[in-house]
Amino acid sequence: MEKKDIRNREDIYRLVSTFYAKVRKDEKLGPFFNETITDWDQHLEHLTTFWESSLFLKTKFYGNPLEAHVKVDAAFDHTITELHFGIWLNLWFETINELFEGDYAENAKRRARKMGTFMYLNIFAARKS
Repeated sequence: MEKKDIRNREDIYRLVSTFYAKVRKDEKLGPFFNETITDWDQHLEHLTTFWESSLFLKTKFYGNPLEAHVKVDAAFDHTITELHFGIWLNLWFETINELFEGDYAENAKRRARKMGTFMYLNIFAARKS
């Protein structure tokens, strides 16, 4: 089956929901997400909007992902490490590669890599304040 590029919100939702199904099952990442997210349907829609905004620049995302991640890190006694971000990124790349190919798919990888680095550095910095 020929893979297509990410083209619309439906494709992003497919990517996000497939990816987070893997995250939820992962023994290292799962606890952070499964113990934090109470409404997965709403969360997946929210994340779809985030990625739609990031990739297509046509929707407005409301929220503060860094603040949310700093709070999760604090709730888990500051145990988020670079290992968690590495697993997250590897699962993201794996899911994109399974489902899509093309310029938007590659951009989604680049943006995730930059975002993961930004999040981890800022979560670590927030621990010192």
